[in-house]
Order: sequence, then structure tokens, then C-alpha cells
Amino acid sequence: MPFVPFVGINHHGQSTLLGCGLVSNEDTDTFVWLFRTWLQCMHGEAPQGIITDQDRAMQKAIEIVFPYTKHRWCLWHILKKLSEKFGYHVNKGSIFYTIHNLVYDSQFVQEFEEGWRVMIDTYDLHENIWLSGLYENRCRWVSCFFKTSFWAGMSTTQRNESMNAFFDGYVHSKTSLKQFVDQYERALRSKVEKEIQADFRSFSQMVPCATRYEMEKQFQAVYTISKFREVQEEFTGKLYCDLISSSERSSGTTYEVCKEEINDERSKKKMFFVSFRKDDCDIVCSCHLFEFQGIICRHMISILIRNGVKQIPDKYILRRWRRNVSRAHTRVIVNYEGLITTPGQLRYDKLCQSFAPLADLVADDESKVENLQKWIDHEYELVTASKSNIVSNVLSPHGVLVPSQCGPSLETVTSGLRDPNCVKRKGAPKKFRKKSPLESNSKKGKVYLTLTLKLIVFELFA
Repeated sequence: MPFVPFVGINHHGQSTLLGCGLVSNEDTDTFVWLFRTWLQCMHGEAPQGIITDQDRAMQKAIEIVFPYTKHRWCLWHILKKLSEKFGYHVNKGSIFYTIHNLVYDSQFVQEFEEGWRVMIDTYDLHENIWLSGLYENRCRWVSCFFKTSFWAGMSTTQRNESMNAFFDGYVHSKTSLKQFVDQYERALRSKVEKEIQADFRSFSQMVPCATRYEMEKQFQAVYTISKFREVQEEFTGKLYCDLISSSERSSGTTYEVCKEEINDERSKKKMFFVSFRKDDCDIVCSCHLFEFQGIICRHMISILIRNGVKQIPDKYILRRWRRNVSRAHTRVIVNYEGLITTPGQLRYDKLCQSFAPLADLVADDESKVENLQKWIDHEYELVTASKSNIVSNVLSPHGVLVPSQCGPSLETVTSGLRDPNCVKRKGAPKKFRKKSPLESNSKKGKVYLTLTLKLIVFELFA
């Protein structure tokens, strides 16, 4: 049966599994059921963007279930077909090179449109049906059409393919359904362990800054190690950027920045345009790396430093890349063998179990639901304001926990605590336990050694 994983990215840049399904068919109806079921599991929260291959059935299902979600085609699947579609062409090498440049180097839509028209005219590709279809759907795969939206840096389904390869180490075509469930748990446990290890490294280690700029220290203090390294690469890449010109406009100052790319002892220069408004420190670059990947680019860094900016505004430090970001799924109790469930997970699970019966009782009564919702909103405001627990208790001088005005009535005496009740051990009592010959000989040896030492001491002081 086809295995369909939903793959995303966590705050370490690792592939994370958002859900998966086993389907019997790969038609539109099946995908509609799959997407709706997954959407229900995600509490009705549709993704902002989704990347798939060019499967028509899947595309129709996405239009039905996720009408407001941006849908893109995997760029890798498209480019790998070039050799198949143009392997016969005399100028196939030039065509490959031109298409790659148009996809990766076009900063503006007009630039892509003009380059595509020139390519079609130069190589007489007007009758190529495959290219015509790609051009009609260019907004689904050409980066300049969607790079102003956040995609966490993804342009292909490579993470999905890597997730399939990851599961290949645990399941195969002969795996039964029962075996699949067990192996699936093992695979997820491995993913959880890697994320926990990355969390530990981000909190216990600190990557040194490559520069002395205060802006880099801002990212060092809050980002995970993997994401800080990406930011650091942009700070060091500033070395290859030069300011060419600047022009004043009503919306701010526009700078022309030249970046030199050196690959295989060959260099290529590329121009970028950075718009900067100093009043509110608002900055936008034509490469749109920040909008697309969530990482501030080297061109923006060059202009900010030139204008004497020491501290970067918080809007350019993404919450999703922070090491201390609060992620709801970490509250779920871990059931994988060998992994420890934290006290916070236990408390969260206890609250959920306590609230579920109450919600079930009042769900049919509109007035009770409104009253309960008001109480929840009130408690949420109190907790948010004080950054404390739901019940705020004050310790009195006599050692008694006195409830605050906003909390429920409770009295807990902290003095006079007693030991917990002893629990009877399993198995036979210790004194009646039958000892092994090795243990008996060992005890005899200890007694003999004690008697010998006493005799020696007695003879010394006699």
C-alpha cells in the first residue's frame, strides 16, 4: 500500500513527520479523504503551503480540501525530466543551462518572462507541449513567483523523499500491518531522540561569533545551533558584497549591492537591490531570502551595518528558529521505550484528562459553555500577565500556603510532613532468602578475615 507522509521542518532544520497515511488508491477521492482526515487531526489548521509532485489527482484534492493553501510543484522532479524531454535536441546543453539560470537567478517576474521568451525563440521550442504546460503553471515552480512567501527554504520534496528513505530502513514491501505499526514506532523514536539531542546541544553549547557585530550576538543568544550557523554564513558572506550606488525615494533609500560568487576558481557578479527605511528600520532585499527562508541575507546585513544599526528589530528574528520556542507537541507524553516522560508532560496530560469530562458535560448547554469560556479567558489573562501557574499561591510566615483571590479555595500545610507509607517488597523476605554457594563462601571469607585482623591487633597490643 502506498505510504503517504506529511513532512515539515522543526526549529533545528530537521525533517519532522506531521502525519502519514496508508492509501489503497492514488485517485482524487482517496487523496480528498486523506487530506480531510489529516486536517481533522491538525484541529482544522490548514498548512500555509504544500509541495508535491505534478500528480493531477493530488492537485485536485488540494484545491478541494486546502483552497487557500499555496500549492507548489517539486522543482527537482521538473528539472530531472529535462534530459528525458530534450535528450534528442542538438542544443540540449544550452537549453539545460538556460532553464537553470532562469529558475535560480531570476529575481523579478519580468526578468523570467523575457528570458523564457528569448529561449523559446532562440531554440525554436514553440511547439513543445511539455514546456508550454510548464509555462502555463510557472507560478507553481519558478522561484521568483513565490519567494516572497515563507517556505522555510524548501523548493523540492527532497525532505519527503528522505523521509521515505528513512522509513526504508524499518519497513519494506513484505512488512505486515502489525509489523508496520511496531517498526513505525521505532522509526519515530529515532526521530524524537535526534530532536532531543539537538535541543540539548542548542542549550548546552554556544557557537562562537565569526564577527564582532552586535547583530550576530543577537542571533547567537536565541537561535538554535543549526539556524545560527545559517545566519553566521550570511555575516561572513558580507565580505563578498560591495555597495555600488544609492538613490533616495519617498519610500526610503534604495541601494544597489554587487555580490561576487566564486565557484571552482570562477567568479560571477550579481546585482541586488535593497530598500531601507531608517525611521522604523524596515528593510527589504530583492533576493527575498528572509521572506522565503526566514534568514536575514548578507545584502541586508551590509546595508544595516553601513547605516550604523547595532540591534536588529525583533521582527527579523523569527520565533520558529528560536531554541526556546514553545512547541505544543512536546507536551504530549512520550510512549517510546527508553525515553523519559518529563514532569511538564505529565502535568499537561493530567490537565487535559481533567478538562475533557467537564467539556463533555457542558458541551450541550450554550450558557454553561459561555460561562466556562469566560472563566478560561479570565484565567488565561491572569497567567499571561503574571507568567505564573493558573493557581497563584502565597507562602505565609507560618509555613501555610494561602490561596490568592483569583485561585480556587485550597489549604495545604507544609509543616509536619511525614514519611510515605512503606510498601511491601515483592518476593521472599530477605532473611529467609536462600543464598547461593558463591554468596555464602563470600560471607564466610569476610568473617574469617575479620577474626584474623582481630587476632593480629590483639597480638600487637598484648
